[in-house]
Amino acid sequence: MRRYLLAGVPLLVFAAIAGAAGRTLYREAAEGYSPSTLPSALIGQAHPVIDLPPLAGLQSPGLQDSGFSGQVTIVNIFASWCVPCRQEHGALMQLSKDPRVKLIGINYKDDSSNALAFLHENGNPYAAVGVDPTGREAIDWGVYGVPETFVIDRDGRILFKQVGPLDDKALSVGLGPALDKALAAGG
Repeated sequence: MRRYLLAGVPLLVFAAIAGAAGRTLYREAAEGYSPSTLPSALIGQAHPVIDLPPLAGLQSPGLQDSGFSGQVTIVNIFASWCVPCRQEHGALMQLSKDPRVKLIGINYKDDSSNALAFLHENGNPYAAVGVDPTGREAIDWGVYGVPETFVIDRDGRILFKQVGPLDDKALSVGLGPALDKALAAGG
């Protein structure tokens, strides 16, 4: 009898794993759940204090808190060595054409000459670029890696955080609605 019970253990383990996987797949399909979505404790909070020097050789300012006041801002954290940053660059170029928002960049742990070459080669969508060579500033933003994008409302609060590259789905399901909400409020 004991042998039969031990023989059933692998079947029970398999059933538990299959059940967990099935539940996750169901939640993804029915509820829009994504296990790769990382929550941010900063949503609804004021953006962290920011004071970054400009990217040398680029004719745009660095970043200071005053650059956020009174307007809807998109903050994109990028690096020239980041392949997904290159993939999302077209979406950023499109967002930069919207006169209702200000798109700013934080260049993360990057060599300034490489970042400058990246922006010259692909176009510069940013109204301002600050340099964070050590990544210390990004820690305050809760950055896990690049690219990450934030929507900041007119009051300086973080409304949305996108971890990973911007694509059509991210723009229509995540960033787009957050941007619409920010633009509709107070404005």
